[in-house]
Amino acid sequence: MLLLAQAEHAVEQAEHASGGGLGGPFALEPGLIIWTWIVFISLFLLLRKYAWPPIVRLTEEREKTIARQLEEAENANTEAQAALEEHKKLLASAKEETHALINEAKGVAQAEREQLLAKTQEEQSKMLERAKREIDAERERAVSQLRHEAVEISLAAAGKLIQERLGSEADRKIVEQYIDSLGSDLK
Repeated sequence: MLLLAQAEHAVEQAEHASGGGLGGPFALEPGLIIWTWIVFISLFLLLRKYAWPPIVRLTEEREKTIARQLEEAENANTEAQAALEEHKKLLASAKEETHALINEAKGVAQAEREQLLAKTQEEQSKMLERAKREIDAERERAVSQLRHEAVEISLAAAGKLIQERLGSEADRKIVEQYIDSLGSDLK
């Protein structure tokens, strides 16, 4: 309580000294103004000497870092655009090469097919010719054999007809040779 009483007494003395009452918040007091300026200027000088240089330096470094990062991002973007364009060109080139290879493969396959067809037709033609030759040869052999047999049969019939007249030893020999030849032809 003693403190409260002393505070009230100090307020009363201050009111007396200032001319009768407390001033409002906008009351001008020269002592307060001077001390406010002294504190402001000293704080300004201290901040200017000790705080602003590091703040300015850090701000400038940050600006440089941001500028460098922006430049790097710009370069990376430019490189990415160039790589994208190159990729598009390579893709287009690969598509063209693929189409060319497919067309070439189709052409080669068509040529192979035609070549195989021609070869097959040629082989078929050769086989047909060979079969015709074999048929002709067999026909010639058959005709020759039929002629031979016809001659033999004719001779045998003639021999039978004239067998009655054949009685000599020479005639018998001819007949035996004929019979032997018939037996060897059958074998």
